[in-house]
Amino acid sequence: MKLAILGYGKMGKTVEKIALSRGHDIVYIADNKIDLSELIKAEVAIDFSVPEAAFTNISSCLKSNIAIVSGTTGWLDRFKEAEELCKSNSGKFLYASNFSIGVNMFFELNSYLAKMMSNLTDYDVRLKEIHHLEKKDSPSGTAISLAEQIIENTSYTAWDHPPKNGSNTIGIEAEREEGVFGFHDVSYHSPIDTISISHNAKSRQGFAHGAVIAAEWILNQGEGVFTMKDVLQLNTPT
Repeated sequence: MKLAILGYGKMGKTVEKIALSRGHDIVYIADNKIDLSELIKAEVAIDFSVPEAAFTNISSCLKSNIAIVSGTTGWLDRFKEAEELCKSNSGKFLYASNFSIGVNMFFELNSYLAKMMSNLTDYDVRLKEIHHLEKKDSPSGTAISLAEQIIENTSYTAWDHPPKNGSNTIGIEAEREEGVFGFHDVSYHSPIDTISISHNAKSRQGFAHGAVIAAEWILNQGEGVFTMKDVLQLNTPT
């Protein structure tokens, strides 16, 4: 696979190492403005840039017939535009708030648990996430995805950060600590007990490994907008 890496911070460098170890060719790396004459050498691009650059990177790839896998968060106010751009260019676009295989299993557990808890009105749900000091967005994209899954399956209608009082609102607590790669906890509290599920990332390896797997997968797909659920063929139990 001929791969471009867009965003060459810690995640981009980890993606590079894993892609090379899996026998892929890194044909272009961009840390700032994209050079289209170099980008078009790639078959697939993996974007771990910054929120301000994500939509431009995605647009450049889709207009250049390059499949794009994006893990940048904090830009989702333009996600619908990206979907439409993908469709109008017959492109291939995969976005995930988190590429870790373990986190995607956690997403499935979260949806299933939310369905089970939906009619148990004595329980209030709370979300907490902790990340490293360099993380630019807060709350994390993963925490937002978890909240949106709960909203989809329960009577909750919105999420708040920082947490506010509201019977139909999910409060998200976000902390930043040195050396934390990603911790997420979903807990349901009642006057008599607490039910919780959590995921704790031990390194960046899981995120980068999942992104490379997603790039390998999308290369052999037809046009469309995809998620890690498609890559891993996950179906939440009903």
